[in-house]
Amino acid sequence: MSQVKVALIGVGNCSSSFVQGLNYYANLSSKENQIGLQNPFLGGMTPSDIQIVAAFDIDENKVGKDVSEAIFSGLNNAPKVVDVPLTGIIVSKGPPLDGVSEGIKSKIKISKKPDADVPRILKETGAEIVINLLPSGAVEASKWYANQALNAGCGFVNATPSFIASDPKWEKRFEDRGLPLAGDDLIDQVGSTALHKTLLSLLSDNGVKILETYQLDVGGGAESMDTLDRTRKVKRNIKTQSVASALPYKVEIVAGSTDYVDFLENKRDSYFWIRGNYFCNTPMQIDLKFSTVDAPNAGSVLFDVTRAMKIALNKKLKGAIIPVCAFAFKKTPQIEPIKNIKENFKKYIKENS
Repeated sequence: MSQVKVALIGVGNCSSSFVQGLNYYANLSSKENQIGLQNPFLGGMTPSDIQIVAAFDIDENKVGKDVSEAIFSGLNNAPKVVDVPLTGIIVSKGPPLDGVSEGIKSKIKISKKPDADVPRILKETGAEIVINLLPSGAVEASKWYANQALNAGCGFVNATPSFIASDPKWEKRFEDRGLPLAGDDLIDQVGSTALHKTLLSLLSDNGVKILETYQLDVGGGAESMDTLDRTRKVKRNIKTQSVASALPYKVEIVAGSTDYVDFLENKRDSYFWIRGNYFCNTPMQIDLKFSTVDAPNAGSVLFDVTRAMKIALNKKLKGAIIPVCAFAFKKTPQIEPIKNIKENFKKYIKENS
């Protein structure tokens, strides 16, 4: 299968890990080299088949720079794991729209360069898939880029909590244009929501009656600040609904971000509390703390989504690709039982590769 050509919207921490990962996993010759990937080989493709052909941002510290330099510039604080050679891909200026929250306004300067002709660049570079990695709360900007993807004939991956793939109107627009769509709100590879759902499913399957549970996230970095500024309620609703889908009955559930802690940088601490009853109505309780680094959590999942969307393009699949949405996102067009998600994703890959 030929290379999949990708355009990145927002050259933040997730883009940094994504680009670094392409270099880190350039050689998959041994099992040791594959550690950290859910699917080293997917549909006949490896991460080396993913090619960045365009990137867009608004920060003057990133616009005009090679992607290899921009990923380590500005507010980016994702860990550096490899040296990235020059790519020849220069970050273009996108329109700011609502892409900057109040908390970030004082921390960055918007580039004074003229806005790029996004559809033209997407067409000239041969971009096939546009990955939206804008900050939480950039709803209008996310929709604007979704529209540019449509205009350029590209598939669209919405990693943000803006409702695009889960909005029937947007899904129909992509379906009418014969283009694939995936989203919304990317699931972390080892994220708190996935862990919470797995714990609840395991306990429920073992006969435990869950009574109450919560998941509280505290993080640093620009994404955590944006979440508290603009999408705290939205993300809480998305996470709560996602967690609730792990149980066959209704339970008191709270799941969401609670605070921004500057010195955590790109790290995130998640706290879980689960209360329930098991044999003879005996009470049980779980208290857990889970610590991760945010940006690398997106890498493996984005590798899989990108290659899965390439398969959709080759097979001329259109609209929201449900097995991909369910596998990689929290807010999906339709809720799938947690037990079926990975099996349905594998089936989709096998049947369409």
